[in-house]
Amino acid sequence: MSAAIGIRKTMKKYLSSGLLVLCSFSIYASQCTTYIEQKNYDKAFAKCTREAAKGSNKAQYYLGIMYDIGKGVVQDQQKALFWYTKAAEQGNSSAQYNLALRYYEGDGIEQNKQKAAYWFTKAADQGDAKGQYNLAFMYYNGDGIEQDKQKAFVVYSKSAEQGILKAQYNLAIMYDEGDGTEQDKQKAVYWYTKAAEQDHPGAQYNLALKYYNGEGVEQDKQIAVYWYTKAAEQGESNAQNNLAFMYYKGDGVEQDKQMAVYWYTKAAEQGYANAQNNLAFMYNNGDEVEQDKPNAVYWYTKAAEQGHSSAQYNLALMYYSGDGIERDKQKAVYWYTKAAEEGHSKAQYNLALMYYNGDGIDQDKQKAVDWYTKAAEQGYLSAQYNLATMYENGDGVKLNKSLANKYFKQSCELGFETACDKLKQ
Repeated sequence: MSAAIGIRKTMKKYLSSGLLVLCSFSIYASQCTTYIEQKNYDKAFAKCTREAAKGSNKAQYYLGIMYDIGKGVVQDQQKALFWYTKAAEQGNSSAQYNLALRYYEGDGIEQNKQKAAYWFTKAADQGDAKGQYNLAFMYYNGDGIEQDKQKAFVVYSKSAEQGILKAQYNLAIMYDEGDGTEQDKQKAVYWYTKAAEQDHPGAQYNLALKYYNGEGVEQDKQIAVYWYTKAAEQGESNAQNNLAFMYYKGDGVEQDKQMAVYWYTKAAEQGYANAQNNLAFMYNNGDEVEQDKPNAVYWYTKAAEQGHSSAQYNLALMYYSGDGIERDKQKAVYWYTKAAEEGHSKAQYNLALMYYNGDGIDQDKQKAVDWYTKAAEQGYLSAQYNLATMYENGDGVKLNKSLANKYFKQSCELGFETACDKLKQ
C-alpha cells in the first residue's frame, strides 16, 4: 500500500467575482434607499433616478445595480455601466468594485485589466474587503498590473482581517511558503484555522497536515483527523485519501479498515490515483473487504493510467500471472515498462528478467543489462547480483571482472549471502 500523508494544497488562481448587489449602507434613508429596502423596485427606480440626477452616488450605484440585474427596469448593461461609473467617480466603493469587475471580465465593456486594477485600488483604499482581495490577487499574479507579492501580502492581510475567506486561505499559504513575506508556520496555522472555521476545504486539509506533522503547531493527530474529516465531507480528495490512510493504519484514530475502504472509494471515484492504488490493494488482498480481483484490476488500471508507478507494477504482476485477469505477458511488459520508466526498482528488475529470458518479449540482453543497472543503482540487491553475474560471464555484455566485483560487493553489503560467497572465491 502506498503512503498517504501528502502535499499541501496551493493557492487558488481565481478572482472573487461576486457582484455587490442591492442593500442599504447608511443610517440616513433616502426615499430611494427606503424603497430598495422594501424591495419595491418600481418605486425605487423612479426615486433613485431623481436622486441620481441630483448627484447622489448611492442612488447612482443603486441605478447601476437595477439596470445590471433588471430590477424595476428593463435590464440594460450599458446604462448599468454608465451609473456605476458615475457613482465610482464620486467615491462609492461598491460601485468602484462592480466597475472594476466589469473591466476585469470584459462584461459589457472592452476588457481592460489596468482599469480594473485602478478601480479595485480605489475600492480597496476605502476598506472594501472584496476589492482588497481582488487587488491582492492581481498583484500576486501580475495580472493586469506589475507583479508585487509584497503588496499582495499587505492587501491580502487587510482583506483577511475583514473575514474574506479566500484572502485568509491565500495569506496562510504565503506565510506557509515564505512567499512575499517571511516564512512563519505559526501564522500560517492561524490563518488556515480562520479559513477552516469558515469551511474552506483546502484550508481544512492544510490545517490537518499541520497538526499531523506538528508543523507550526504541536502535533495532534486526533485534531488532524477532525480537520481531514471536515475537508473530506466537502469532497476534498486529498483529505479523503489521507483520512482513509489514518483509518487503515489506526494512526491518530481507532483502526477501522471499513472506514478506510469508504474514504479510499470516495477519493478514488474522484480520480485520486493514490487512493485508487490503495483501494485496489485492499480488494486484491481481501484486506477487511471481500477479495475481488477484477475490482482490484479495475482500480489498479485507473491509477496506472494516471502514471502511478506502484499501480503500474501491481497491474503488471497480475497480467503476468493471470491473477484476476486473463494472462497477458505483453501487457505485463507494457506496465512493467511504464513503472520502470517512473523509477520503480522492482519493475525495473522484473522487466530486466523478461528481456533476459525473452519472456513475453523478444530476448534482448543489452536491455536486460540496462534495466538491471537502473534497479541496481537504487539498491535492489537481486538486480545487483544478476548484473554482477552478467559482467562476470560476459553474458550479453563485455566481460568485466571489476564491475562484477563492484555489484557482488553491493549485493553482499545488503545481505545477499550468495553474493558474499562469490567475493570469497
